[in-house]
Amino acid sequence: MPRRTPPPVRTAAATVLAAALTVTVAGCGGAARPSTSTPLVEHGTVRIAASSETPSFDPYTAFGAAQARYAYDSLVNVSADATLVSGLASSWEATTTTAVFTLRPGITCSDGTPLTATAVARALTYAGDPANQLAGAQTVLPSVPYTASADDATGTVTATTTTPFPFLTRTLGLLPIVCPAGLDRPRTLDRSTRGTGPYVLTHYTPGGPYEFTVREGYTWGPAGATTAEPGLPARLVISVVPQASTTANLLLTGGVDIADVNGPDRTRLTGHGLSTTDVATVVGMTFFNQRPGRPLAEPALRRALVSALDRQGLANVAVGGTGTPATDFDAEGAVCHADLATANLPAQDATEALRAAGWTRGPDGRLTKDGKPLRLRLITSPDLGPTLAPVAELMARTWTALGADVKLVTESLPALVNAMYQTGDFDVVVGTSPGFALPVGFIPFFSGPPPAQGLNFAGVANPEYDALVAQALREPDTEGCATWNRAAAALFRSADALPIADGRSTVYGRSTTFATTFGGQLVPTSIRLHR
Repeated sequence: MPRRTPPPVRTAAATVLAAALTVTVAGCGGAARPSTSTPLVEHGTVRIAASSETPSFDPYTAFGAAQARYAYDSLVNVSADATLVSGLASSWEATTTTAVFTLRPGITCSDGTPLTATAVARALTYAGDPANQLAGAQTVLPSVPYTASADDATGTVTATTTTPFPFLTRTLGLLPIVCPAGLDRPRTLDRSTRGTGPYVLTHYTPGGPYEFTVREGYTWGPAGATTAEPGLPARLVISVVPQASTTANLLLTGGVDIADVNGPDRTRLTGHGLSTTDVATVVGMTFFNQRPGRPLAEPALRRALVSALDRQGLANVAVGGTGTPATDFDAEGAVCHADLATANLPAQDATEALRAAGWTRGPDGRLTKDGKPLRLRLITSPDLGPTLAPVAELMARTWTALGADVKLVTESLPALVNAMYQTGDFDVVVGTSPGFALPVGFIPFFSGPPPAQGLNFAGVANPEYDALVAQALREPDTEGCATWNRAAAALFRSADALPIADGRSTVYGRSTTFATTFGGQLVPTSIRLHR
């Protein structure tokens, strides 16, 4: 089953949306620190705040993937310490080209039909078919072609790739599995759910709220979790609350029971007896346009400009207070995460480095080389977060002081995506990190063809990175982490991109306890409601 890259703008928009919706595929999270020791509530309702609406609950779309965990299961799950635990599969094994999953017995879909190995293989095949252009599935699945087959007699599903891929269990194994009734009528998945998960979507209102009802007899959750546990809510009601300040108010007044809050509003929630679990994030990612004819195709210039930046100051602005400069392209808890920035980012006298690279500063203070002034178009979008525009402004001031002519442009999100993936009319873009939990997720952004054939919108060409990635792809699962980190270090040394700050958001619970996975996603079977 060959796979291809979908049209660039659609893919780019899906990637941004997926990141914003915290679509993740692996990593670690934690359990909420309890806020209460009061008795459990049986068959209660838990109200959850979401920052954006869900126009489609199809788990293979960019929007539906964010809510898939309530109604759909995957073959395996990731525990709080980043190890794999059972899901639909009771056991699994994998190399870099083959993964075999053995299903638990007795699993049923929400319509009561048994889940077979053939049904799982069909879902894997459907989700990976490039003709379907399923953006949400693409954020999970491996980036190489694969085929899926089944043996119903033994309950095994086998996936085989045409080229090595190291994280088959953490990609194929984490895809939400849609039951045959949903695959037979895919359009019904927008407003209903057809999975094996612990809850079923029972009410949909455009713009929210959305209501889920618990399934009885469910016994195949993460590590064997069931829906018969005391305190597990009978209903989940998800409301759309875009503003963090409003979400904080609702937590304090009892309008919602669980919500993710970031930024300064977290301060207001301290000391009110709420359950909390912190979620590691990377706030802001800077890309430098290296396409032919752009000034930042020159490595020495990129290194000089990065050296001039006050990374601590940028981090402070990015998080709206006292920040920590980002240590890696991914967040703490991601697979292979390490402190790579400190030892590998360029650290030199920017003025001297520019002079050595042939840039001279004239009487008017402007930098020129070969008679051409250094002009930079720096773009960002407030739609990606309130602090990114101030981050870009601080960068612009720094580079202007060096002698660059910097034009700072704030765009709408569609205009930003258009500049990145169609016109290429930018030199620096301050955007969001894609938020990948696996290092393979970054490959198409740092190598390969530019749009329209690929996702390498900044035209990054780093031979050392490419060679190390090729080596890491032949090493199974986390055995290749050292190689993946050497590859990322090469990107830092070349100033190909710059993550801004390591941040934290917090998932809060009022009279509830719960566990989360990487990115702050709730584990539905872990939710408990207290009086």
